[in-house]
Amino acid sequence: MIFPDLAKLLEARIAVIADHGFRDRDPEAHLEALKKVSGEIGSWHETHRSEIDANLDHFLTGASYQKALLYLQTGTRRPCGE
Repeated sequence: MIFPDLAKLLEARIAVIADHGFRDRDPEAHLEALKKVSGEIGSWHETHRSEIDANLDHFLTGASYQKALLYLQTGTRRPCGE
């Protein structure tokens, strides 16, 4: 996989979103954790923008993070509308 560091950040964001127990116990901390990892993804994108292809740039620019992760894992993108 190309860019495993980005994949880890994207997976971490999905994990934060999926942690409903954390969200229910401490909504403010949950939101801060989500903002933190989202900011790290944004920083990664800005730092590596010149190294990535147009598809990955498109997904990251549009905050389509699950699509970006799928693209990193498979090297392909889903057809439009899916």
